[in-house]
Amino acid sequence: MNRYKENRKIFFWLILTFSFCYIFKVTSIFYYPAEIKIAKGEEKDIEVSFPFSLNVKDEDSIVQSVSNKDSIKTFKKTYKIDGLNTGKAKFQLKLLGLIPVKKVNVNVVNRQLLTPGGNAVGVRLNTKGVLVVAVTNILGVDGKKYSPAKDAGIKIGDSILEVDDIAVKDAEHIVQLLNRVQDKKVKVTVERNKKRFETEITPIKSMQDNYYRFGIWVRDKTAGIGTLTFYNNESKVFGALGHGITDADTGNLLDVEHGNIMNAKIANIEQGKRGIPGEIKGVFYETENVMGDITKNSSFGIYGVLNDDFIKSNKARSMPIGFKEEVKAGKAHILTTVDNNKVERFEIEILKLQSQKYPAQKSMTIKVTDKKLLQKTGGIVQGMSGSPIIQGNNIIGAITHVFVNDPTKGYGIYVEWMLEQIESNYQLNKKFANSING
Repeated sequence: MNRYKENRKIFFWLILTFSFCYIFKVTSIFYYPAEIKIAKGEEKDIEVSFPFSLNVKDEDSIVQSVSNKDSIKTFKKTYKIDGLNTGKAKFQLKLLGLIPVKKVNVNVVNRQLLTPGGNAVGVRLNTKGVLVVAVTNILGVDGKKYSPAKDAGIKIGDSILEVDDIAVKDAEHIVQLLNRVQDKKVKVTVERNKKRFETEITPIKSMQDNYYRFGIWVRDKTAGIGTLTFYNNESKVFGALGHGITDADTGNLLDVEHGNIMNAKIANIEQGKRGIPGEIKGVFYETENVMGDITKNSSFGIYGVLNDDFIKSNKARSMPIGFKEEVKAGKAHILTTVDNNKVERFEIEILKLQSQKYPAQKSMTIKVTDKKLLQKTGGIVQGMSGSPIIQGNNIIGAITHVFVNDPTKGYGIYVEWMLEQIESNYQLNKKFANSING
């Protein structure tokens, strides 16, 4: 009787263990990527565990016929896929070869070649119209308080684009326009959250300076230091920062009218400490050393076109990008400028990777391990955003943020997310790019 109970107990635990392993395999299949990228002319192995199998949903000339090697011992199959031409093919994960559980798209693409940056750059942006950073009352010449902008529905974060159908150039221009119309009601074109609307405002003459005003504080430009991530030698299109430039007061992403990046000289570095982010302080001159024009400011960096002089003077060599599926936890390095305006290589470690289906900034967690960089900066500091991350011989991403409580650590973004910003904007700016470089 005791032996029977012991056997039942052993059998129970075997069934429980098998069930756990089976459930683990079933649930893990849902985390399997829905899209797999393969560079044209390269191979990729896809490993699938029993009871699942991979079936070609539709034969396509871009992928060689799928072959598999059975392994009875491990209950796994390895499918070898060779990308022949650019394009897409569809595969189906099936349970016991019968029940479809998940679609997998195989996308064969050209592996882009990019030239890594690491150069310290000065960034200057001029906003589209003027950005409202505060809405205030006005003390009129009659001694009464007025709120013309507030009464017209103007809010912090709005961009004023036109006054009576005249495009607003900058803060000084809007003052000139208001004092031209004086106390007459004017039509104002406003942009809020990428949508435009019109309202009417009557300027009030201020007792303080006798100028006609709306009762708003505005900003029309911003400037700072960052790092160039990469550029394409053929199109001359560049990406930098890895994150967008936002207004310090509103926190809104600045809508770019035009801007420039310029060579910057490192003046000083404030070391990062626990709770206090460090900072690279640099200088640049707007009339000198212009490297290129900024055409886009997105949540994933700034983009534009470099001039011929910079490209000819830069001696860095192009290298292939790494797809997000190819990035591994472990050793890597960054390129950045912290001394003598020279781009240098510093060792880092990729601690954690995020499986991201859609673009996001915090793709990977990294840690600075290079002793020289730690001694110089304490880790990641402001101004290093955009420093390219390289693993093996591939550009895989860029630094975006620092951990405030641990400056040796920070976040990086996959380079694919940055390249998507260029692809979505390239056709729009192709004519502009040609006019600059032609």
